[in-house]
Amino acid sequence: MTKAVAVRRIDGEGVAVSAPALKAPVPMPLYLEQTYWWAYVHPNAVRVFERQWLVNLILWGNYSRLRDAALRELHAPIAGKVLQVACVYGDFTEMLARQLGAQGTLDVADVAPVQIDNLKRKINGHPRVAVHHQDSGDLAFSDASYDYVVLFFLLHEMPEAVRVRTVAEALRVVKPGGKVVFVDYHRPHWMNPFRYLMMPILAWLEPFAMDLWRRQIIEWIPSSMRPAQVDKCTYFGGLYQKVVITR
Repeated sequence: MTKAVAVRRIDGEGVAVSAPALKAPVPMPLYLEQTYWWAYVHPNAVRVFERQWLVNLILWGNYSRLRDAALRELHAPIAGKVLQVACVYGDFTEMLARQLGAQGTLDVADVAPVQIDNLKRKINGHPRVAVHHQDSGDLAFSDASYDYVVLFFLLHEMPEAVRVRTVAEALRVVKPGGKVVFVDYHRPHWMNPFRYLMMPILAWLEPFAMDLWRRQIIEWIPSSMRPAQVDKCTYFGGLYQKVVITR
């Protein structure tokens, strides 16, 4: 089903902004307020976590490797339309924006106003980047409207019902032949010592993340949306994964 469309326009200074979508205001998900208020919702979260070295430390020194693995799937210079679902701490969005070609555009959708404000400061009025206040499980973009959709460390933060809707929406808005790129946690090899270190950390701080240890991302794809191709790579002894779904 086609959603109400959030329209991109250019303001008087040549900066891309998103016009209001034709739908009700987007509420903050309860799970985000209850579980991740400390990381993404509270204003102090940005002051704490918006540090490149800290993001890299949280990923055990793998941030740049995982970021670059995702960006390579977009084939710079990017000539098409890219949707990034959810803002990201660190320089992921800035690096993605640098890979846009003359005809490339980037939309970023996030449900947390504090994250949207933070990203607007980071992109500093980039002319081909627009930021939208939207829920990942109910995107206000038309069917088959993007060449690429990227979800960088998002799925592990969601309860399963939200994750299912988010995966379905990502596949809905990507064009036939387009790519949906997921980078996230994964069940590490049994010999990887980080397996035993990360298990209690994730269980404590990321209560939905262990779902990605138990199940494959493709298991959350609706049966009516089976992809043409799925490619998967794992990194750092299996602790992280990149899954690329081609429609």
